[in-house]
Amino acid sequence: MYAPQGVKTNHNEFPVPESQRAWVLGGPGELVFKEKPVPVPKKAEVLVRIDAVAICATDLEIIYHGPPASIQGGLPFNKDFTPGHEYMGTVVALGPGVDEYNIGQRVAVEIHAGCGQCKRCREGMYTSCHNYGLNYGDVDKGHRANGFTTDGGFCEYQVNNINTLVSLEDEMTDEEGTLVVTAGTAMYALTELGGLVAGESVVVTGPGPIGLMAVAVAKALGAQPVILTGTRDNRLEIGKQLGADAVINIRKTPDVVAEVKKLNGGKGVDYVVECSAATSAVNDAVRMVNRGGKVCLAAFAHEEVPVDVAHIVRNNIYVYGIRGEGKSATHRAEAYMRQKRFDATLIHTHTFDLDDLPTAIRYAKDRVEDAIKVVVKAKMGAAQKEAAE
Repeated sequence: MYAPQGVKTNHNEFPVPESQRAWVLGGPGELVFKEKPVPVPKKAEVLVRIDAVAICATDLEIIYHGPPASIQGGLPFNKDFTPGHEYMGTVVALGPGVDEYNIGQRVAVEIHAGCGQCKRCREGMYTSCHNYGLNYGDVDKGHRANGFTTDGGFCEYQVNNINTLVSLEDEMTDEEGTLVVTAGTAMYALTELGGLVAGESVVVTGPGPIGLMAVAVAKALGAQPVILTGTRDNRLEIGKQLGADAVINIRKTPDVVAEVKKLNGGKGVDYVVECSAATSAVNDAVRMVNRGGKVCLAAFAHEEVPVDVAHIVRNNIYVYGIRGEGKSATHRAEAYMRQKRFDATLIHTHTFDLDDLPTAIRYAKDRVEDAIKVVVKAKMGAAQKEAAE
C-alpha cells in the first residue's frame, strides 16, 4: 500500500498503488512501456493521478532527439525518462503541510515550477529561470519542468508543485483540461504584448494548436479584427470558428503582408503573434505591424533566421519572445474557458488509450487524418485495480 511518511492520502476513495505503468525513452525515437515506482510528493507538492495528456510538438522533439531537446543544460540521455507535459488529472495525495488543494480535486498542470530564488522567477517568468549559475531544471534549487527536466505525464501518476496547479471545474472534460496550458501559452503571448487588446488589430501566423488558441484568446479579449494566416484551409476554417474575422491561405496569396493591410483598412496591424516558426515569418510579421507595433514570437524556429533589423529600428517596432506558459497566464486562460468565452475542444481531434501511445505519437507526428491535438487517456492498470480492491 502506498503510504509514505508525512503524505496524506485517502485510499478509500482514491487508492494509490506502489507502482505504475509508464512510457520511458529506450533511445531516440523509441518508447518502452514499463513499471515504475509511484513518486512521493515532498513539501509544497501533490501527487496527481493523470487522467489525460495531450501530445505537443515539443514532445516529438524529445522523443526523437532525447531530452533536453529545446531546453538549456547538458543533462545526459536518460533511458528511464518519461516525457509528456500537457496533462491534467486528479489530486490523490498531499505532500507534508499542503492544504491549498484537496484530495479528489481536478487540476490542469503547468509545465514549469520556478525556483522562486532568481530574479526572473520572482517576476513570474519561471519559464526563463536563471541565477548566477543556471537553476533551470535543478530540482534541488526548486525548479521543475515536467516532461523536460523531470518525468512527465505519459504515465499514471506524477508529482507536481502546488504552484503549477490550475483548478478545473467538474463540467470541463478531461480532453479540454489538457488544453488549458496551450491556451495559457497564447494568453502569455498576448500578456507580453500588453494584454489590453480590445479594439486593437491582431494577426496570428500559423494555425497550429497555439496559433488557434491565440486567435480564440485575442478575440475573447476584444481584438478587432483578428486575422489568421496559414497553409491549411481546414485549420483556417477552425480559426474562423474560434473567432478569426478573416483568414489568409499564404499559398494562395502572392503577398501576405499586402493582404493583411488590405483587410485592415490599408494599414498595418497593432500586434502579431507568430506561431508558425516559418523562415520568413519574422520579417513578414515586422512588416505587418504599424510603426510602434509589437510582435511576439511564440514558435521555435528550426534554423537561424535572417531578420531585417534596420526595418525594426526605423519603425520603432517591439519584438518579444515567450517560452511556454509564464506569468500565471494559464489561470487567466482557464477562467475564459470556464466562462465559455471560446471552445478549446475544436482543436482536439483524436483520443487514444495510454497503451496506444506509439499510435497516438504517429498520428500527431504525421498528422494522420489531419490530427491537430491528440490526447492520451490512462485506463486503470493492474496495479491500480489491485490497490482499489
